[in-house]
Amino acid sequence: MTTPVSGAFSGAAWMRRFADSARATEPQLTALDQQVGDGDFGINLTLGTDAALARLDAVSAPDDAAALDAAATAFLDDVGGTSGPLFGLLLQSLAASVPSSGATAATLAAGVADGLAAIRRVGEAAPGDKTLVDALTPAADALRSAPAVTPPAQALAAAADAAWRGVRETARLRASMGRSSYLGERAEGVPDPGAVGVALLFACAEGPVRDLTPFLDGGGPA
Repeated sequence: MTTPVSGAFSGAAWMRRFADSARATEPQLTALDQQVGDGDFGINLTLGTDAALARLDAVSAPDDAAALDAAATAFLDDVGGTSGPLFGLLLQSLAASVPSSGATAATLAAGVADGLAAIRRVGEAAPGDKTLVDALTPAADALRSAPAVTPPAQALAAAADAAWRGVRETARLRASMGRSSYLGERAEGVPDPGAVGVALLFACAEGPVRDLTPFLDGGGPA
């Protein structure tokens, strides 16, 4: 497992690192989506995180719940396509589960579990369909397994490790939903971009991600 960041957990800092990482990896995300999707995932993720930053900047000293709610609103209101609403649902569920007093491993686990349930209900995807659910499901399992005393950043780092394993597994799957399902075996060998985005979100609890290659290759950050 990767080593979590030191210091107190901050939902606002997490969302800012997510935005920084989305911008840094946008060309890689776009290249992945050009192989199996519409080619707009990297752009949409960057639009969402940039909008989240703008909403965060409008809130004075946001607590964890307020920071997550600002990000959720940005994705739900400002991002089109499929990814915006799905990421918005996940962040909205996190915001609803995290109290203003601050995130804990237990509240993060509850929020991710609720977000996964909402995404599966709306998108009708299941594990094995080669969607972001394949990264979000193991992340939710890792959070649920974390002891209650686990620091939030450490719990999210464990979720990130599990999510990246799910991402790499999607490269071996044949899609049964979305545009990539029409590509058949031509989409095999390429990880699902939405799953990559989910793993990227959790990885940003540790720090910004500048390059996806080590995670997709299975080695993790240098």
